[in-house]
Amino acid sequence: MSDDCEFCRIVAGDLPVHVLYEDEQTCAFLDRNPAVTGHTLVVPRSHEEDALTIDEPTASAVFETVRTVAKALEAALEPDGFSVFHTSGPLVGAVDHAHVHLVPRSEADDVALSLTRGELTDSEATQLASRIRSAL
Repeated sequence: MSDDCEFCRIVAGDLPVHVLYEDEQTCAFLDRNPAVTGHTLVVPRSHEEDALTIDEPTASAVFETVRTVAKALEAALEPDGFSVFHTSGPLVGAVDHAHVHLVPRSEADDVALSLTRGELTDSEATQLASRIRSAL
């Protein structure tokens, strides 16, 4: 646990939140500044800075909790779908504790998770795929 980490303090029970689900490895709670009703954060109990670099058992536990809570949100809220994402790095994250956003979506919401799209040529894709496969 990191004493200066807001999410570590939440997991420890030191900050008030509305916990939806918890187990030995994870905790899921309502976002205090939700984009929509039911916006939930899923975090590992251990202080990990990035969901992409956590160990396999922790990553599996986090995404199993995402699935479990999504089923409950589906039953309780009947959304049209979900946006599920995480952010990492100083450019996009305000909290340095790995977390996954689980956002119930409806056609009427004003959530905008759009990406400006470019075009990828076959030649560029071939070179890019080769570089990435070499890094695997």
